[in-house]
Amino acid sequence: MKIETLGVQAFIAIAERGSFSRAAHELHITQTALSRRMQNLEAFLGVKLVERTTRSVALTAIGQSFLPQAQRLLLDLGMALTEIRETGKSLRGDVTIACVPTVGVHYLPHIVQQYAALYPDNRIKILDHASSGVAAAVLQRAAEFGINMQGAHDAQLTSVPLLRDQFVLVCRNDHPLAGKKRIAWKQLAPHALILAGAESGNRPLLDVTLEEHEIRLRSFYEVQRSSTAVGMVAEGVGVAVVPGLAVQKGAYPRLKVVPLVEPVVSRTLVLLSRTKAHLTPAAQALYDLMRKQATVRQGRS
Repeated sequence: MKIETLGVQAFIAIAERGSFSRAAHELHITQTALSRRMQNLEAFLGVKLVERTTRSVALTAIGQSFLPQAQRLLLDLGMALTEIRETGKSLRGDVTIACVPTVGVHYLPHIVQQYAALYPDNRIKILDHASSGVAAAVLQRAAEFGINMQGAHDAQLTSVPLLRDQFVLVCRNDHPLAGKKRIAWKQLAPHALILAGAESGNRPLLDVTLEEHEIRLRSFYEVQRSSTAVGMVAEGVGVAVVPGLAVQKGAYPRLKVVPLVEPVVSRTLVLLSRTKAHLTPAAQALYDLMRKQATVRQGRS
């Protein structure tokens, strides 16, 4: 429905000033333009609001009844517009992002703390999904942007590199491999190995890279989440290959993290957003903070 906002503004000015000329002067428009706005409003409503003679202007009975409603309407509209404008300027608002689970273990907590210090009134909702779920959440607008593994994605999505995450071996400190400073992939063959399952986004990357180097590993256990693998290692079930970000420092005192080499295998995490989307000011501030941290990290490497 079309709303004659300019006509309501003209009506209020005429009612409060008691004159078309004074109302036009207040609104910085011509009397002709003011009259046209009133005519449009009255045509839209189908009633007469103002009676005008050569000497005076008076409100009709309906006009007198409508005046306080019109004043409240413009006041509420002005307050709503001011709130939106101030929200944009102050970057206030709630943010929903999606990410692969390992990002929430080690990377996101530090970013969230920095963001909270800058914008203490903003709330962040984090949807931790598998890689395909992150892309779907962004595409379906359930999240404003996401953190996902680099790879082929929908043409409607744009990705920006965020950080590199090397795969490591996690074992207990009483395991024979715990004393090594680094471990070659081929050395894992005799051990009870916990690997990412077929539904994990990490598995295709591992399979392709290791096959290129003619390395074949047999898993004793397969899991879909790295956090499950780490928990199983902590209980002495076996050793696990997980991304470095999956291991929360200090969470399991008995665990040892050992870099895997020959070859070094890493994944690239990216910021994923809809190509033509405009992030809310609050989400843009979080996005920019992540980009800034990525630039600083790359400068140190």
